[in-house]
Amino acid sequence: MRCSETVFIVDDEPALLKALGRLLKAEGFAVQAFDSAMKFLSAPHNNGAGCVLLDQSMPSMSGLELQQRLLQEDSALAVIFITGNGDIPMSVRAIKAGAVDFLTKPIKDNELLTVIRTALEKSRTTLSARAEIKEWKQRHAELSAREKEVLLYVVKGLPNKHIAATLGVVEQTVKVHRGRVMSKMCVDSLAKLVLVAERLQLK
Repeated sequence: MRCSETVFIVDDEPALLKALGRLLKAEGFAVQAFDSAMKFLSAPHNNGAGCVLLDQSMPSMSGLELQQRLLQEDSALAVIFITGNGDIPMSVRAIKAGAVDFLTKPIKDNELLTVIRTALEKSRTTLSARAEIKEWKQRHAELSAREKEVLLYVVKGLPNKHIAATLGVVEQTVKVHRGRVMSKMCVDSLAKLVLVAERLQLK
C-alpha cells in the first residue's frame, strides 16, 4: 500500500465504523471514517489512489446516490458497497455503475481486505490511465496543423502516396511529417499511434 492511498469508510453505524477502522489501520491502511455521505463529501480528499467502503442504507443520501455523485465528479476513488439489506437489483445497479463489489454484512475480514486491495489497484489504474491521456493530449497539442492532418490520415490507414495527393504535397513531405508525428507523440509503431488516436478520440 502506498502512503497517498486512503480507505474512506462511510457508514452510519458508529460501532461498525470503529471496528472497520481498527481492522484496516492494523493492516497498514490510511483510514478516514464518516458517519454520513454529506460529511464525506464536505471533507477534503487527496488526489492519490483510494477507495470508499460505502454503506448503502444511510439517511439523507444513500450509498447509491453517493456513488452517482462521485461519478459526476469524475472521481478516481473505487467504490465498495457494504449493506445489511441489499438485494440483487440494487447490487446489479451498483456494479454496472462501476462498483468493485457489493458485500453483505457481516463481512469476513479476509474477504474485505482482498476486495479493498482490488479496489485500490483499480483506482491506481484509473489515475495512471488519466495521466497517460493527459500527456498524450499535451503532445498532440504540440503538433503543427499539418502534422495533425497527417496523423489523422495515417491512423485511417491511408498510404503516404494517397495522403500526399490529398494534401497536394509530394510523398517525401508526408514521410517527413509522419516521422515528426511519431517522434513528437513518442510512439514507435503505427499500432501504438492508432491506439493513442483512439484514446484521444481523434477524428
